[in-house]
Amino acid sequence: MGIITDNGLVYNPVDDVDLGPHSDQIYLHADVKAPRMAGLIAKVFVWFLEMKLIGNVLVYFLKKNNRIQKLVSYGVMEDEPLYVPLHPYEEEDTEKEEVKSLCPDMSPAEQVQHAIDCLQSPDAKLQDSHFSFRRWKIMDYSRAYSSGQITPLVVAERLISAVVQSSDPGTDMSFFISYDARDILRQATESTLRYQRGEQISVLDGVPIAVKDEIDCSPYPTTGGSTWLHKVRPCKGDACCVKRLRSCGAILVGKTNMHELGAGTSGINPHYGASRNPYNPKRISGGSSSGSAAVVCAGLCPVALGVDGGGSVRMPAALCGVVGLKPSYGRIPHSGVLPLNWTVGMVGVLAGTVEDSLIVYAAIGGQPEQHQSTVPRLKLPILKHSNMSSIKLAKYDEWFSDCSDDIRSRCLKAIASLQKLYGWETVEVTIPDIEVMRLAHYVTIGSECTASIAHHLENKCRSESGWDVRVALSIYGSFDSRDYLNAQRIRNRQMRFHEKIFSMADVIVSPTVGVTAYEIKDDAQETGELDYVNGAALVRYSIAGNFLGLPAVTVPIGYDRIGLPIGIQFIGKPWSEAKLIQIAYAMEALCEAEYKKPQVFYDLLGEC
Repeated sequence: MGIITDNGLVYNPVDDVDLGPHSDQIYLHADVKAPRMAGLIAKVFVWFLEMKLIGNVLVYFLKKNNRIQKLVSYGVMEDEPLYVPLHPYEEEDTEKEEVKSLCPDMSPAEQVQHAIDCLQSPDAKLQDSHFSFRRWKIMDYSRAYSSGQITPLVVAERLISAVVQSSDPGTDMSFFISYDARDILRQATESTLRYQRGEQISVLDGVPIAVKDEIDCSPYPTTGGSTWLHKVRPCKGDACCVKRLRSCGAILVGKTNMHELGAGTSGINPHYGASRNPYNPKRISGGSSSGSAAVVCAGLCPVALGVDGGGSVRMPAALCGVVGLKPSYGRIPHSGVLPLNWTVGMVGVLAGTVEDSLIVYAAIGGQPEQHQSTVPRLKLPILKHSNMSSIKLAKYDEWFSDCSDDIRSRCLKAIASLQKLYGWETVEVTIPDIEVMRLAHYVTIGSECTASIAHHLENKCRSESGWDVRVALSIYGSFDSRDYLNAQRIRNRQMRFHEKIFSMADVIVSPTVGVTAYEIKDDAQETGELDYVNGAALVRYSIAGNFLGLPAVTVPIGYDRIGLPIGIQFIGKPWSEAKLIQIAYAMEALCEAEYKKPQVFYDLLGEC
C-alpha cells in the first residue's frame, strides 16, 4: 500500500504494486466512525453542523476520523489527476464473438428489433413450467397485445389500480413521487389503437416503464427526490433516453421515488416516504433508485430507468431481487438528467430479467452527439444458454468475503455453478486500495453534487431539504481543491490497476452489496436516516463501476435465511456490455427456477 506518515499515506508507484493473489497489499476494511442518527438526534446534529464555527470543527473530525484526510487529502502519489473516465476503444474482430454490431444511424425501434433478433426462439428456451415464480417479460406483453388477449389500455387500468392500492395507508409502499392517471390512459389508448390497426411500433409498444425522478419525463416535474429542485430547474421536455423509449411506443407511467438528491443508500425519503421492499415491506429497497427497483420487483413494470452514481441502480436491484445494468460511462446519452454527478453518474436499467434489460439497453443506447468520435458502436449479444465460451472471472478474496455469511456462501455457490456447467475459470487477484477508492469517490460525487446546486443552497433550499441530506451537503461543501485533485489522482491509479486486472481476466466478480435489506425504523420516517456503517456495506462493491466508468451488472441468485434477495455482480472492461449481458444471462439461467414471489406483487397480465 505504501508508507503511512503522520499526515497522510505515501503511495507506491503503480508499476511497483503486485496485483497477484500473494500480494503484500493490505485490505483495509471500512472503518466508519459515525453513529446511526435519525429523528430528534439527527435534527440536533444538523443544528450544530450548520453553525459556522462548531460545524467546521465537527466536519474536520468527521473527515479525519473516517480517514479521508489520511488516505485522500494528504495522500502523496506521483500520479496525475484524471477527471473524466471516458475510455478509448479499438474496434475488435467481432467474428469470434457472437454479437450484433449496430449502425449508429439506426432508430431506437430498429435497435430494439435487433435486440429481439438476439433472443432465443421460444422453442430453444429452457422449460419454465417447473419455476416456482415467473415474471412477465416485455415479450409476454407484446405477444398478449398482438394476439388480442389483452390491450395496453386494460393493462394501464390495472396498473393505476395497483398504484392506488400500493399507496393505501395499510400498505404505503411509496413507489412513485408523481404519476398522472389521465396521461397513462392517453398513452395506453393510443397504443391500443396502433395494435388494432396492426401498426405497433416495436415490442415495447404499450409496455409500462417507470422513470426515476432524476430524469426528465414530461409532463412531470423533475424533483430529484427534493421539494425544491424542480422549482429552480423546470423540466422542459423528455431526457434523451426517455425520448427513445417513447419513440418505441412504451408507456411512461410516472416518476419513481428516490433518495433525496441521490445522497444516500437507503431510499428513505422524508418528503415522499420510504420506498419499501416488496419482499419485505418493513425493509429498505435501497438507494438511490429505490422506487425504480421496487416497481419492477412488485410487477408494476417489467423495466424501469434509474441513475447510478455510486451503485444507485445495482444496490436497489440486488436488495429487491431484480437485474440492474449500469453501462460504460458515455454509452447512454446523459442529456435531460439532473446534473448532480457529471463524471460518476450514468443512466441504468432495472429489469425483471436479463432479456428485458437487453431490450431496453438497445432502445436507449447509442452515441451521444458530443461523443460520436469516442464512443464505439452499440453491440448486442446473441443470448444463449449453452456453448458459452470460456470466461475468466477475477476474484479478490478478501474483498469478496467482506460481506454477510449468507451473501458470501450464496455468491460462492453461484461461481461454483458457473465453473461446473460452463467450465469458467476463477483468477485470484488483488485489487489495491479499494477503501481508498471508496473515499475518493465520495469526495468526487460530493464535490460534483455541491458544485451543481451550490448557488441554490444559500437560500431556503437547504432548509427545505431532509435532515439526513443536510448533513451530507455540509460534508460535501467542506471538500476543497486539494481533496478533489487528490481524488482524481487516485482515480488515475485505480484506472491503471484495473487495466492490469482486465489483462488477466474478462470480468471482476463480487457480491453486489455487503448486507441484505435492513429494517426501516420509525424514527427515520420524518428526518431520513444517517447510517454510514450500513451505507459503506451497501456501496462496498459498486464504486469501480462509477469512479472508473466501467460497465457492471447485478443478477439475483437467491435469498438469505430470512428470504431477502441476494445479487452477484460482474464488472466488465470498458464497452463490454454485450459480454456482461451474456454472462448475466448464463448466471440467471442457473438461478431463475428458484426465484420466489415477493410479498407485494401485482399481476398485470392476469391469465394471458
